Amino acid sequence: MNAELADRIASLEERVAALEGQSQAELPASPGGLVGYHGELTDPVELSWTINVTPGAVLAMGDGPRVEVLAALSSTARVALVRTLAEKGAQSAPALQEAAELGSPGQLYHHLKALTGAGIVEQDKRGSYRLRPAATIPVLVLLTAASDVAGQLKT
Repeated sequence: MNAELADRIASLEERVAALEGQSQAELPASPGGLVGYHGELTDPVELSWTINVTPGAVLAMGDGPRVEVLAALSSTARVALVRTLAEKGAQSAPALQEAAELGSPGQLYHHLKALTGAGIVEQDKRGSYRLRPAATIPVLVLLTAASDVAGQLKT
């Protein structure tokens, strides 16, 4: 066995020993198990995404950023914008205004500000708007999960 591997194993053994030495009262209580999702898209962009995390890790995260994302999706107009971008790819502001049936550019930019602020939508170099690639599958998962909670996926 090489020296680097031996050092890594020794380090892991020390960490396990330290964890095993903690009393049950010192260990944080959290739900066990695993929560995950996976998605692959081919059109309008090619993406693949996989997340697996323990419930305890999710519950320990700060609420501010996730609440901002959920709030950004809490409007039918914003979901219409997300749906349009997911189905058609990058779109100009006028095309988005029409797709979401918004009466004015001011209304559109109000909703885009919430979506861009939450990291869901971004503006490209040509001035068009698109779903941020790293957010595309997670946002579709959120919409799918919301549909499931609402009973829309039950047949």
